[in-house]
Amino acid sequence: MSHPSPKPRQIPVVVLAGFLGSGKTTLLNHLLHRSGGSRIGAIVNDFGAIEIDAMAVAGALGDSTVSLGNGCLCCAVDASELDEYLERLADPSLGIDVIVIEASGLAEPQELVRMVLASEHPGIVYGGLVEVVDAAEFDDTRSRHPEIDRHLALADLVVVNKADRAADGERVLGLVRSLVDRAAVVPATYGRIDPEFLFDCRPSEERIGQLSFDDLHEHGGDGHEGHDGHAGHLHTGYDSLSFVSREQPLDPRRLMEFLDSRPEGLYRIKGYVDFGPYDVRNRYAVHAVGRFLRFYPEPWPAGGERLTQLVLIGSGIDVSALDKGLDSCRSDAPHADEHGMWGVLRFVQGSEEEPAV
Repeated sequence: MSHPSPKPRQIPVVVLAGFLGSGKTTLLNHLLHRSGGSRIGAIVNDFGAIEIDAMAVAGALGDSTVSLGNGCLCCAVDASELDEYLERLADPSLGIDVIVIEASGLAEPQELVRMVLASEHPGIVYGGLVEVVDAAEFDDTRSRHPEIDRHLALADLVVVNKADRAADGERVLGLVRSLVDRAAVVPATYGRIDPEFLFDCRPSEERIGQLSFDDLHEHGGDGHEGHDGHAGHLHTGYDSLSFVSREQPLDPRRLMEFLDSRPEGLYRIKGYVDFGPYDVRNRYAVHAVGRFLRFYPEPWPAGGERLTQLVLIGSGIDVSALDKGLDSCRSDAPHADEHGMWGVLRFVQGSEEEPAV
């Protein structure tokens, strides 16, 4: 059986959406402050005559963002423009770790997601749709913009922002959870969510010799997060599971059954899978966000241990049940049948059958 060649390192592209005033820019600036040493490229899609959102993001300064042209990327409203911006930000020389597209409050998030998925640039991968809602104004927003129900159903992660201002925050959280389709739903104040929910934070010490905004924040703060002592323990925590299998590879059919039935609130899956006799030459990097799934076969490192290592991240997930589910995917079969990998190969980019999202 022939297998696709390994793909180059890919940068996740996160679409950040929400109606006007929900707190998207506040959340993006929070990510810039708390990038953990990672480098963020921001595309601001602002339809206003004066790009207030773009200026607010550019105001973060520091080298956690990348300035192109006049300092920001704005009004990326068609696929060709967006692809051009993504190509520029994916340039390896920039060292970008994650790209965040902040959509206009008037934008249709589904179209932006389609643009990202339609990109053929090998250096990027879809990183999820994050929908931000204003908890204090949710009922009013929903009455004025009934399409929010559709947006929530498409989201991979929903941030219920301004939870501290809502008189009945628990009711709003419950209502939002009833409107999503398996998405993780987390409450937040000031847009504070843990960046690890969205992307892998690079250790700050890797940036020796550079003064980043993270360094400035360590000493000066940003005016929002140092005054209340909450900077070190974000209210919107997440649940995670680390799964390792050294003794036995995983059965591809069982793993696909597990992935097909992944529960509500499970936002990200990342790591490497050993399929044993089904492909003795390659390990399979796995990247899942919400309902999006990709596998990337790559040769085993010479002399390295052959094992499966997976990390699952979500909100309100049953860690014990997920661990048992993965444990049931182990296999000690000495031989592989020729059709066993078909389910996995459907989700390898470039295969004849591409997965639906």
